[in-house]
Amino acid sequence: MTIFSHEIKQNRKMLIIWSLSVGLLMVTCMMLYPQMQSQMEDINKMYSSMGSFSEAFGMDKLNFGTVMGFYGIECGNILGIGGAFFAAMVGISMLSKEESGHTAEFLLTHGVSRKRIVSEKLLAVLTIIVVFNAICIGLSAISFKFIGEEIAMKEFLLFHLAQFIMQCELAFICYGISSYIKRGGNGIGIGIASLGYFLNIILNISDKAQWLKYVTPFAYSDAADILSKAEIKWDLIGIGIFYAIAGAAIGFWQYCKKDIVS
Repeated sequence: MTIFSHEIKQNRKMLIIWSLSVGLLMVTCMMLYPQMQSQMEDINKMYSSMGSFSEAFGMDKLNFGTVMGFYGIECGNILGIGGAFFAAMVGISMLSKEESGHTAEFLLTHGVSRKRIVSEKLLAVLTIIVVFNAICIGLSAISFKFIGEEIAMKEFLLFHLAQFIMQCELAFICYGISSYIKRGGNGIGIGIASLGYFLNIILNISDKAQWLKYVTPFAYSDAADILSKAEIKWDLIGIGIFYAIAGAAIGFWQYCKKDIVS
């Protein structure tokens, strides 16, 4: 597990910065909830009556005046966007940096098989995402204690489960793409995550774009749907898991057969 340990150490700083940034931003938003409670009724009416804008961000489905509605609208977007960007960046750089940094040639000449390289790096991606989510969930739970509010545990856990699967899907798809590129493609990763986010906005406001729910992972990880119905869309999650497995398999296949440029 030498390669796995190396990747964890190499990505440790990025993991700490991103997880604390996203997690503490969520805590900051939740700390504002008690101060805004007296104005919540007016704010909720305003948000729910903004037409397509409300629909785009799910504000027509959640009650902004409740703590879980507030959490879904404010923290849901923070974790959704931040987590997607982080996962995509981790996945897209994992294999491409081996060739650009000439470390792949070093590993191969020392008898490390390509299958081992790909497998341990994929495990590192998964581990990094698990730790990222554990930190964000922990900080979120602490924020509820700080403001003296109870967590609707079922909805809370379902939302974070969907977010974790969404991040894994994006990371594994980007992992597959990284086997085709020679340099770190953070721009590509962020672009893929951004595209998925904006496709979900189109899905929310257009009845003619319902087919997009089979394309974007944000369709099954949307806080508004999960927290308002206390359920997740297992059929869409199944499709997302299929995309994730396909991305990982493509990365495995391509990296094992490609010519490594020295």
